[in-house]
Amino acid sequence: MASRVRRPKEPVGRPAREDRDLAGRLEEIRALAESTDPIDPEPLLRALAETEPVLRRAAAWGLGQRRDGRGRTALEASLTDPHPGVRASAAEALGAIGRAESRPSLESALTDPVPRVREQAAWALWAIGDGAAIPALLPLLGDTEPNVRWSATAAIGRPGRLETVPILSGMLRDPNDRVRRQAIYGLGESHDSSVPATIRPMLEDPARRVRVAAAVVLGRYRDTEAFTLLLDRLERDESWVKPAVLVALGRIGDARAVDALVGAASDRAGWIRVCAVHALAEMRAPAARAVARAAILDPLWSVRGAAAEALGAVGTPEDLAALLGVLEDAHPWPRRGAILALGALGLSEAGPRIREELRNPAPEVRLAALWALGRLRDDGAREPMVALLRQLAPARLGSASGEPPMATGDGAVRLISDAEARLFDTAIQALGRLAQGDGDLFVRRALTEARGRVEDDELDRPARLPPTEATDGVRCPTLRGLFDVALAAVDDDELGC
Repeated sequence: MASRVRRPKEPVGRPAREDRDLAGRLEEIRALAESTDPIDPEPLLRALAETEPVLRRAAAWGLGQRRDGRGRTALEASLTDPHPGVRASAAEALGAIGRAESRPSLESALTDPVPRVREQAAWALWAIGDGAAIPALLPLLGDTEPNVRWSATAAIGRPGRLETVPILSGMLRDPNDRVRRQAIYGLGESHDSSVPATIRPMLEDPARRVRVAAAVVLGRYRDTEAFTLLLDRLERDESWVKPAVLVALGRIGDARAVDALVGAASDRAGWIRVCAVHALAEMRAPAARAVARAAILDPLWSVRGAAAEALGAVGTPEDLAALLGVLEDAHPWPRRGAILALGALGLSEAGPRIREELRNPAPEVRLAALWALGRLRDDGAREPMVALLRQLAPARLGSASGEPPMATGDGAVRLISDAEARLFDTAIQALGRLAQGDGDLFVRRALTEARGRVEDDELDRPARLPPTEATDGVRCPTLRGLFDVALAAVDDDELGC
């Protein structure tokens, strides 16, 4: 009998060699995508031509994670890939890269037979924010798939064009609550004076997420005619909606709301207490300081943090000792709030203590410390700030659009934070505020080195600064602008703001 050669069996419980090779390739793609160092995109571009759809899809995802414009043309070609998962991932990646040149290719993908591809193409056009895409998006408002209508509504609303107001107003009748919510937010972007009257009835919508959106936008408009409606919702709506209502009442600033806000500051729900403290500070209510001083002792870190930050708006120099005490809090969020308050109040005596927080492991705390020390123009912070800047990497274009890390703590609330992506830009701004003229070669050298680490196309993106720098109606500076102001301050002693 002829002998038969037996093929070695794979060990039980281990995947086949082909599967192991595939897993290895996927791991290589992930490593490239998540690397914090500059990479050559060529391996990812080659992977877009692999025979396995899962590898092509992973490659598209990786190029999106890198936000590398060199992958744009290849990703646009992948919008016609035979596999719908690859087409969807390519559209998502083009949105992450965010180049207006991709608009025509993404508009073509809006007619894809697979709903997921249409959804991702519309969402990519939202990320690009080019109003020229609105005509191509309009047919999707009648799509049978709610997610497609939702993405199209978001993309149409983002540019804030007045001609979209009647279109988005019509979407308030959509049967899907996510679409109605997105239509409200889009109407808010238009800044049209007719919008509040259109949105007020949505405070009675059966879906709580829609009522939340209505309260948010009416608050942004500071719509005084919505005051009574909002106060009524605060009394009878569910706790999930009340935070948005509280913030809106704070922005409207009607003194008749003070008693209700003070009462909400003692609510059983921590997030309601947080928003009540913020609202009282926003309207500079006479009771706000006393409420904030009491709330810095709250058992929840989220409330303590909100209270400490609120003292920056309603506190006085007499709160110095209390705020320095909060800097010893075990949780980073109250420490962050205290630092912001000390900077906002201009309490330069706190400078040496704030400098210590530049070494805090929490990016939220380091970000607050950079901002506060720059605001205080604390000369003793120059060396530690330069040392920190040399450790920081500039955030890539579009990197803030991904899901940021979360700060967790002892309360039920989890706060989303993108502080890590804001550190580099804030350090540039702060050093510009500290610069001392021609003699400050130490700061000039650090700023010049930092600028050399930034790619040219990154210089013209909006600067990523702390929310404390946001001002209604004032355009955010670019990163190039921050460098120009900071370097001019070194040369001419013209401190930048």
